[in-house]
Amino acid sequence: MIVPGASQQTLTDRDPCMPNETIVRVQRASAAISIEQLTQLATLYYVDGQTQDELSRRFAISRATIGRMLKRAQELGIVEIRVQHHPTHTVDLERELIQRFGISRALLSIDHKDADKQRALLAGIVANYLDRTLSAGAIVAVGMGRNVSAVSDYAISVTPRNCTFVCAIGGSYRGGETMNPDHICRRLAARFGGESETLYAPAMVGDPEVRRALAENDTVRQTLDKARRADMALVGIGDVSEESNIVRMGWFSAQEITEAKRTGTVGDIMGYDFIDIHGQPAMTPIQGRVVGLQSRDLRRIPNVIAIAAENSKVTAILGALRTGLIDTLATTATNAMAVLSLDEATR
Repeated sequence: MIVPGASQQTLTDRDPCMPNETIVRVQRASAAISIEQLTQLATLYYVDGQTQDELSRRFAISRATIGRMLKRAQELGIVEIRVQHHPTHTVDLERELIQRFGISRALLSIDHKDADKQRALLAGIVANYLDRTLSAGAIVAVGMGRNVSAVSDYAISVTPRNCTFVCAIGGSYRGGETMNPDHICRRLAARFGGESETLYAPAMVGDPEVRRALAENDTVRQTLDKARRADMALVGIGDVSEESNIVRMGWFSAQEITEAKRTGTVGDIMGYDFIDIHGQPAMTPIQGRVVGLQSRDLRRIPNVIAIAAENSKVTAILGALRTGLIDTLATTATNAMAVLSLDEATR
């Protein structure tokens, strides 16, 4: 391992009598250490099992510096640490969700009080599931939202799959990279291997007639047709509130959302298919203004994975499960218990 600023001397070859000032210079140079060197150090520690003391002696730098370098490797994404909860914590809940709602599987994460860390925990479980199940050449229809985006951040695969990740909904400049399906598709393609396909249309239009006209456009129709042939769909479940993403992005006003709630709307699937608590299409004016796949399209896809980490989405999750569109539900253990209780109370 070469340290910049150390006269190209390898740390492993350092003279035991090296003066203290030289050691200080080496330690300071570690702050500018390269990605390759951090990767080597992280590999020795996390894969080969060498201790920080062993690494400190091997490279003649302090144990504290080793710790800082390992932390830096995490910050740069060289190292990703995941906590795999033991399945016995959630297996009963998963079984009950499957039996109650007729889904194929449930992916449940442990709970965390921090919303971002909660989202990350669930995203890691979904990413691991994709790594186990994605087959070579598969087509994956991709929705939008923070939960779907988080999956692309935590996806890791050493086996290229040559998959196609295709946008199942149009884009929105207000959403930024984390929200746009185009960027999510690109990240998934980079992580799993393959290509991404953009839906060249706005996610949101002001008039259902405009949406229908866009859906008939040759370019838009070809992409949506490919999404309809998907082997798997990765979508989010949204709640209906004045603080939701669809309000923050300017798709709908807070007043429109308030009116939708009064008519019984409890949530959405994939950002626009609004539903009531019984899983029926919501009778609201905000319906039918987003360009993308519709419920009947999702019904044809063999494995629709719906993700919701937030505890504010319990009612929306229940409505989504009652649509019969979901094959795989990914949520938290607490959400699962709440959904089951709410289902008992609202049958």
